[in-house]
Amino acid sequence: MSDRPLHWDIFCSVIDNYGDIGVTWRLARQLALEQAMAVRLWVDDLEAFRHIWPTVTAGSDIQWLSGVEIRRWVSPLPAVTPGDIVIEALACNLPEPFIQAMAEQSPAPLWLNLEYLSAENWVVGIHGLPSPHPRLPLTKYFFMPGYVPGTGGLTREAGLLARRDAFQRNPAEQQAFWAQFGLPPASANYLRTSCLRASVFSYESNSLASLLGALAQGDQASELMVPVGKAVAQIAAWFNAVNLQPGDSIERGSLQVHVLPMLSQMGYDHLLWACDVNFVRGEDSFVRAQFAGRPLVWQAYRQEAGAHLDKLAAFLDLYCAALPESTAQAVREFWLAWNREEAVGGYWRAFSEALPTLSVHARDWATWLSEQEDLASNLVKFINKLLELRAF
Repeated sequence: MSDRPLHWDIFCSVIDNYGDIGVTWRLARQLALEQAMAVRLWVDDLEAFRHIWPTVTAGSDIQWLSGVEIRRWVSPLPAVTPGDIVIEALACNLPEPFIQAMAEQSPAPLWLNLEYLSAENWVVGIHGLPSPHPRLPLTKYFFMPGYVPGTGGLTREAGLLARRDAFQRNPAEQQAFWAQFGLPPASANYLRTSCLRASVFSYESNSLASLLGALAQGDQASELMVPVGKAVAQIAAWFNAVNLQPGDSIERGSLQVHVLPMLSQMGYDHLLWACDVNFVRGEDSFVRAQFAGRPLVWQAYRQEAGAHLDKLAAFLDLYCAALPESTAQAVREFWLAWNREEAVGGYWRAFSEALPTLSVHARDWATWLSEQEDLASNLVKFINKLLELRAF
């Protein structure tokens, strides 16, 4: 290899609207800006990409943003020379002509399968393992994001927690954030009064009506901040509303719901930082909620035969290990009911009463995660080791 920056090709197939592109875009941007790599990101749905990064031009085949070359992933793929490193992100499949082009290069690109995040024990054993191609002179390596040493880590750009802390300590910045939606600042949170402000970014769920009912009937005043997405139609139905649009507010009993527009990645971070508790889904919003240092509720992506519940249990074992037994039980019961799509109203009181303890725990958890290597740094170290082995 020369002294030129390593060239990376990252492929992203947008399956679930924003999670896949959210993870890969954070990674691509960090590799370019913090690791000085040449990155080409292939995306098959630029319109979804534009929702989380508004400067994306959905109709452009080639564009540059944040030091990253962004290419529209079409079929057939334009003839290009594969980069030094090729990543298929989150279960996507590389185009066969591109794989053939990789096999014809000398030396062949280093090929990585960036897998989905999991806290399950087997992740450490799989991380970094090679998988030879059955026909071509290529080897693919499994790269497993994770929460503990021995895995690939989590996406976390430099200075994230410092920016979070600066925002959370600045009432004027928080007031400006809420004002853009026509909302007053949060006058207080559950640590000082009975008012609670929560964000909800979820898939459709049979549990949602039960949560709304518990909040509406509760003694505690609650506000739900709901970015436009899959949950809004269900919320509208529960309120017997014909339609809810960004900017609309609706209330019943102790509950107010405010519908927000789809937020950019940076805007969504601010929402997570500004709320008292965050309901999140999938992978990208889940990781960002953990770094927000606020209590959270995770809705895992549904998988066949309940495999997502195994992921849930593995994470809860890790996340709840340092919690008092009663608090851990409240978290486990509420999260499990939420992910089984059962009625959660009966579990809400214990969970909400645990929020002050969970608030402290959430900041400690985020700090612990931040003391480990991030995903981009681990990727570069892994690639450098492979290159050193190749040189012998």
